Amino acid sequence: MTQPPPPPPHQPPQGGGFGPPQDQPPQPAPPAGPPQGGTPDLGKTPQPGYGYPQTPPAAPTAQPTPPSGPGYGYPQTPPQPQPGYGYPGQQPGPYGAPTPAYGQQPPYGQQPGQPGYGYQAPTMPMSPQPGGPGGGRKINPQLAIIVSAVVVIALIVGGGVWYANSSGKKDDKTTTAGGDGGTEGKGGSGGTSSGGKEKAPSDPSAKVLFQVPQPPVTEEQSSFPTTGSWLTDKVYAKSGIGEVVGYDPAKGSKLWTIDLAGPVCEATQRVTDDHKTVIIHKPAMPTKTSPQSCTQVTVIDLDAGKQVWTKTSGDGSRPISFNNVTISGGTVAAGSTSGGVAWDIASGEVLWSPKATDTCYDTGYGGGEKLVAVRKCGTYGARQLNIQTIDPKSGKVLSEYKMAQGIEYAGVVSTNPLVVVADVADSAGDGSGISDFFSIDNKTGKLRTRISAPGDDYAASCETITEVEDCHGLAVGNDKLYIPTEEHEGGGKSYSRTNEVVALDLATGKQTGQRADAGEGYTITPLRMDGGNVIAYKRPPYDKGGQIVSIDGGTFKQTTLLENPATEAVSDVETSMSPEYSELIYAQGRLYMSEVYASSLTSSTDEEYLAVAFGTSG
Repeated sequence: MTQPPPPPPHQPPQGGGFGPPQDQPPQPAPPAGPPQGGTPDLGKTPQPGYGYPQTPPAAPTAQPTPPSGPGYGYPQTPPQPQPGYGYPGQQPGPYGAPTPAYGQQPPYGQQPGQPGYGYQAPTMPMSPQPGGPGGGRKINPQLAIIVSAVVVIALIVGGGVWYANSSGKKDDKTTTAGGDGGTEGKGGSGGTSSGGKEKAPSDPSAKVLFQVPQPPVTEEQSSFPTTGSWLTDKVYAKSGIGEVVGYDPAKGSKLWTIDLAGPVCEATQRVTDDHKTVIIHKPAMPTKTSPQSCTQVTVIDLDAGKQVWTKTSGDGSRPISFNNVTISGGTVAAGSTSGGVAWDIASGEVLWSPKATDTCYDTGYGGGEKLVAVRKCGTYGARQLNIQTIDPKSGKVLSEYKMAQGIEYAGVVSTNPLVVVADVADSAGDGSGISDFFSIDNKTGKLRTRISAPGDDYAASCETITEVEDCHGLAVGNDKLYIPTEEHEGGGKSYSRTNEVVALDLATGKQTGQRADAGEGYTITPLRMDGGNVIAYKRPPYDKGGQIVSIDGGTFKQTTLLENPATEAVSDVETSMSPEYSELIYAQGRLYMSEVYASSLTSSTDEEYLAVAFGTSG
């Protein structure tokens, strides 16, 4: 599940831009167990074993040694739920009730790894600090944010320009950027596909619709995050530097601009039925002497191009600096190391917030059909994570799953069905944040199955440390998890790379036997669900254009919905992009790609772009 860092800014693709960037970081040597070979054994199922693999993981910035052979294969045996594992230790009480047995929450506003002036380089986790005794609040020791490097690439306008990534998610109350489908499905037997809204056009050939220039950034500022892009039937909206701008989805003409007091820190990709979304941003533009914190939570009406409200929270002495935000059931929920806060999305009324007596805190939330909190108790090294399905209006705990003690971070892949991911005992060893998936019954809090997901086999990632809901390359629907395999050598004579999307049953943890091949020279990444189908992006070889395909949830037959131009200029740019480090939205024959950073770094006079849109003729 290796996450390659993005390519150096403004560097052309290596080796003529053939397939994915060829300067891949070395892969960790596979642990004993998975079979060796050039192609996956799709009939086999994940290994059990807490903390798999046994080999100690390298530090996130280390460069591990590549395997001597292909080393590609799937885990051998299905995981078995541990006796009693996943049952709540006690009946859930009122949401936010103190848990005296555990450590105490950090002070308001305390946040690990808060970016300084502009965007700072990623930091490594600091050594754990023991929590001291006494009744006062302790400073939370998880001073760590691992973020992707800045990706800034000069785009050559010749047949088009662009950018790529991210997933959409759907529920009854909120959808993500694509407006339909998402990582969350409706459950069911998973035997057949229920179809989706995305239909194949008469001609999938796409053309460039428009591009958005990158906003200027001074050398002193270095770079800024531009996280956040959304799509409705009226507008394509994209975060800039201290602003969110709405564009005509087909023409790219500017429809409106929302000026913010400071740059965007984080954003949810979720959009409500009436086209509202939410972002976190700073209260002012940062300077060297005043870097600012991410204290402002703002709801935006995407169709109207207006701020609905902006809120902060804290104990009066210092506002909370938030790490993540989501939407569920008309509730905006933001998490932090100081605890979670929720507001009514329409009125801005506070629904719940941290209490001075709290000994645990909500580090983050997963939204959509359900609202799920990742609640932390205890001190570093003896951490207790509780995965709680909560009522969006009252915050009352509806069910709770207690993860094994010592797991420090968890990410929410889907809230209905509930799927959580963790890097157990730091065993992934590849920076992906994923060693195991936990399929949980969110009505009872019981573990349905635990799925081992070795990084040598699967190519997906979840940030987990601060953002909780930030997972890439995954889709959940039909009571299945759809996940890409790691790249491996293709079957032809061209020595190209390829991979597949496979399905894992969330009731049993076993592979279903379904497989969608990327094709020679392509690599495939799931983006979201579309009804019972999977929408996926195919990253192309050097002489082809990228594709959006729909994978039938029952037959796994692929239908091409869009194919980008294969001109040299477009191909060179597309093959230099990494789906893991940017945002991608597809809906109704249009593909929108955008950067998540704007940078001052440049090595050429070519114009650079913040976003680009492609569309078919119908």
